[in-house]
Parts: sequence; C-alpha cells; structure tokens
Amino acid sequence: MPRTARRRWSKEFKGEIDGIALGETGPVIIHGYDPPAGGKWVDNVIPGKLGAFDRTTGEELWVSPCEVGYGRGFGAGFGNQDDIVVLGPGTTGYRIARMSLASGELLGVGDIRPFDRALVYGDMSITVTQDRLCGIMTAAMAELWSYCRDGERYHLIGRSGNHLFVVFTDVNSKKQGVLRLDVESGDFVDVPLPAEYAVIHEMAAEDGFMVLLVSERAPNRNRAGGKPPQLRLEAFQIDAREVRPLWRSPIENDSYDEMPEVSISLNSQKLYVASSALLEVRDAISGRGLGEWTLPGLDERVGWEVAMGGGLLAEETRASVFELPA
Repeated sequence: MPRTARRRWSKEFKGEIDGIALGETGPVIIHGYDPPAGGKWVDNVIPGKLGAFDRTTGEELWVSPCEVGYGRGFGAGFGNQDDIVVLGPGTTGYRIARMSLASGELLGVGDIRPFDRALVYGDMSITVTQDRLCGIMTAAMAELWSYCRDGERYHLIGRSGNHLFVVFTDVNSKKQGVLRLDVESGDFVDVPLPAEYAVIHEMAAEDGFMVLLVSERAPNRNRAGGKPPQLRLEAFQIDAREVRPLWRSPIENDSYDEMPEVSISLNSQKLYVASSALLEVRDAISGRGLGEWTLPGLDERVGWEVAMGGGLLAEETRASVFELPA
C-alpha cells in the first residue's frame, strides 16, 4: 500500500501559478500572475511576478514583479551568480531575465526568440521549438548558437554532462528518436537512438542517465487488435561515446481510449514517476522499485520538481513541499 508523503508545508496564493524552480539548495521559486477580471486583457501576455520561499518552512522571502509574464513557453532555473533566471514571453517579445536570489532585484534582461520549452542551467539555457534549438549563455543572456536540420522536428530536451539530448521526429517516417548535441557549441554529435519509436511522451535526463516514456501507438488506433495502448519506461546509461540500454518496464493501462497521464523526473540516480496522485520511486540503474507515495494534489498539478529529497508540487493556486527519498 502506498504511503502518504509527509508534507513540509503548503501555501495558498491569491494569483495563479504557472512555473516553478527547485535547486539542490536554497529557496523554492514560484512564478505566477494575477488573472484579469472576466479573463480578458489587452495584450496576449499577462505580467508576471516571481517569489522566493524558504524550502523548509514556506516563509515568504520576497516577491517581485518579473519581466517574464504568462503565455506560451516558460523556463526557470538557477544561475552561477546567486541569481534566478527566467525565460518566457514579455509585453514586448520573448525575454530572459536574471534576478537576485537574495532580494529579487532585477539584474538584467535580454531579448530571445520565441520558444515552446526551455531548460535553464548556470552556464547555458536551452530553448526548443519544432523547427529550432537555441543555446543561450545564461549570465550574458545572449544567444550563442542555434541548430536545425532539414527533415527533423524537435520536441523534448534533456541534459547529461556536456551533452544535450533531443527528442525529434523524422518528418518522412513520422517516427521519433533521440539525437545528441554539444551543449556549449550546439554541434551535432550523433543519433544514439534512431527514429524507430512511435511516440516518445516524456524524457528525463541527468549526468550519466536518461529515461524515456514511450508507446507503440496512440489511443483509438488499432482498437480491433484487442489491446489498450501501453506506455513503457526505457532507461539508458550515458557516457561520452555511447548510450547503453539499462532496463525497460511497462506501465499498466486498462483504457482503450486514453493514455494514462504520466510524467517522469530524474534526480540523484532515482527515477520519480508521477501518475494521477501517486508518485513511484525507482532506482535509475536497475529499475528496482523503492516505494510508492501518495501526494495530495499531484493529480491537479501545474508542475512538479524533485531535488535532494524534497518534492515541490504546484497546483493552480497552491504550492506544497513534500519529503521524498533522496
């Protein structure tokens, strides 16, 4: 029987939450906005605000207006200069903004290209749209490289060491695979997983490991075959030269019409698998189960992150921190 995870704290917000960041140490970062009355506003972007909260107690450390607002595309993470870095839409175009981690003071703003997804690291921030990947120097807030290749569409990204792993679709075969780029230069390295997957739904990566959540077909297809669509976890070990399979494991699904809503995260060689309100923890190397925990509100998640035994969960107007196996 799954246990209920111990909640460190939970906090209700007047506005709505649309982004979070959780580092190995330091405060919890929450990005949100105040929706206008009636849901109508002049621009396509609602101004945002960023707050820092003590990861142990939930005490508000600061809340400040943010140059990045609510809209398509969002990314947040921590820089190397005691700063928090946020990417997303602004009132005059897409922006990257740096703010002091101690006070929320705005340290700088740069213009960037529109994007769908983003990863933020101290040295580089990576953005992706279907037709392009961009590498942005985090401290300088300036684009360093961009990558695109004919016949490819890009979806998910993850980082392991100095390499960026990218889920792509071959536009001719409509199959999906994973390619590898150099993080610093954006140079193509190889295609460790050729475009042979029907669908790659999720990717999680950290130094030395990568896990994919895949399926052989979409819901409502080949229903006459008598089997519901199945999800599968596939784990890989990564080094500079190759990507080696470690293990694979199915995720049960009894519905012919719907895929279960599953998302994954890697931290400290542990794989966290969120499905409905249940969080399963596995050893990333062996796939062995380490336990299951119920996280109230996980099934209503806007976002969730795990770092060093802490789980940050954001619902529409509430954020919570839970204790998890580190």
